[in-house]
Amino acid sequence: MVPIQMVDLKRQYKKIKPQVDEALLEVLESAAFINGGPVQRFAEELQQYLDIKHVIPCANGTDALQIAMMALGLQPGDEVITPSFTFIATAEAIALLQLKPVFVDVDPKTYCLDIAQVERAITPKTKAIVPVHLYGHVADMEPLMAVAAKHNLYVIEDNAQAIGGAYTFSDGSIKKAGTIGHIGCTSFFPSKNLGCYGDGGALFTNDDALAAQIRMVANHGQSARYYHDVVGCNSRLDTLQAAVLRIKLPLLDEYIKARRAVADAYDAAFAEIPQITTPYRAPNSHHVFHQYTLQLNGADRNELQKFLQEKQVPSMIYYPVPAHQQKMFEHFGSASFDLPITDQLTTKVISLPIHTEMDSDQLDHIIHSVKSFLNQHPA
Repeated sequence: MVPIQMVDLKRQYKKIKPQVDEALLEVLESAAFINGGPVQRFAEELQQYLDIKHVIPCANGTDALQIAMMALGLQPGDEVITPSFTFIATAEAIALLQLKPVFVDVDPKTYCLDIAQVERAITPKTKAIVPVHLYGHVADMEPLMAVAAKHNLYVIEDNAQAIGGAYTFSDGSIKKAGTIGHIGCTSFFPSKNLGCYGDGGALFTNDDALAAQIRMVANHGQSARYYHDVVGCNSRLDTLQAAVLRIKLPLLDEYIKARRAVADAYDAAFAEIPQITTPYRAPNSHHVFHQYTLQLNGADRNELQKFLQEKQVPSMIYYPVPAHQQKMFEHFGSASFDLPITDQLTTKVISLPIHTEMDSDQLDHIIHSVKSFLNQHPA
């Protein structure tokens, strides 16, 4: 059996090696390492895939969040509502701009923002909401957008884990994750469903004026060369990374299908095990399974992780310490936030390997290993 990885990027690369090698060589021979042709072509192709007017590539997903808030003109002291149960970059970008992160709890099934709690957290200082499509499950965007419209708030989608996911509205219309709010942000970190071979990110919007502002902020605040209208930053997607992403983008739906097949196998295997709650799939969310995350009920997570390691099965905890308990946010009084679902999830979740190259032998071994541990440690 091939050694199991959380994400097997080496085997994925080998399947597309000739195309990738040729594309990278073309960039090297052109020497157009910054803003080369593949960057614009990738942006255009991703626009078409997402059915959105503007895709603005940038250096990474964290930059995308920061640029979005700068482009919207958020000011120090403004409040931004976001979940605590997420990767730290979501809230870090807020605090970096001297905005105040206001943490709310998540739905215990979807792990995404609890909409009722969002509305209760709104104050006169609230300017934006940052939902996170965690693990590849799209947040419940229709009611969230209604709350935002009611209170005249911006919505910035953290779509780092759900590129290719989709949301179905009550009228039957469907939109891709990241294209529903005022701005969508994503990451092309190598382990993402659409990943490059380094760092990369992008912002999405249908607003022409906002797109122009995003482009200006991401390029030193320039409206024209050497004319700097606002304080900006320097955040670009490398041409080499764009070349890789152009090859992977046509394969994204195939990659998602493969991930969902692994998730289906896990779901079926663990369906009747009382110590396990498998990931929920809301009817209006096309889950793309960036992670396959279990909740453990009455089982010792640390012991399970140790057991799996002995069986050469990797696993990860996403995330063991929520944002509101992190030292970096103490000065916001974040420890005072009452987020019982978040606090509970951080002690119960564990993510199993899921990727596009997983074969049946690996999958069977992972399932057997988890079941063996739980049979030895019944609830």
